Amino acid sequence: MRLPLVAASAALAMLVPAVPAHAAAVPAILITKVYYDSPGSDLRSNASLNGEYVTIKNTTRKTIDLAGWSLRDKTGYQYTFGDDQLLAPGGKLTVRTGQGRSGTSTVYWGRRAYVWNNDADVASIRNRSAKLVDSCSYDSTRVDYKNCE
Repeated sequence: MRLPLVAASAALAMLVPAVPAHAAAVPAILITKVYYDSPGSDLRSNASLNGEYVTIKNTTRKTIDLAGWSLRDKTGYQYTFGDDQLLAPGGKLTVRTGQGRSGTSTVYWGRRAYVWNNDADVASIRNRSAKLVDSCSYDSTRVDYKNCE
């Protein structure tokens, strides 16, 4: 009786596609878009600064408390999420470079200068333990943003 079970298991294994060793699980927080070159001339106006942004998404079925999490560029500019920043399951949050009134769908870094390089950079998000959760890099001057999903 044991031999047919082993043969059936072997046959089933041949039908199920193998997952590549490099395939990783989707991170709990995913960077979905980096808009690194705001529209128009870079004059450091607040409207222009807020044209630069990163959008993140909660890929889980649970609300994630982002308190202490950080968003960074490769130079080391860092935005740290405040104590009351919750991201609902499947929810998205946009982090804008300039100043404004933060809410549940958009937060403002409060900077008076640009963060994201217009030609190449890396956006990374780290949890409160500073562990890298996700990153998105770009290397282009032909477009103004990168969809990272």
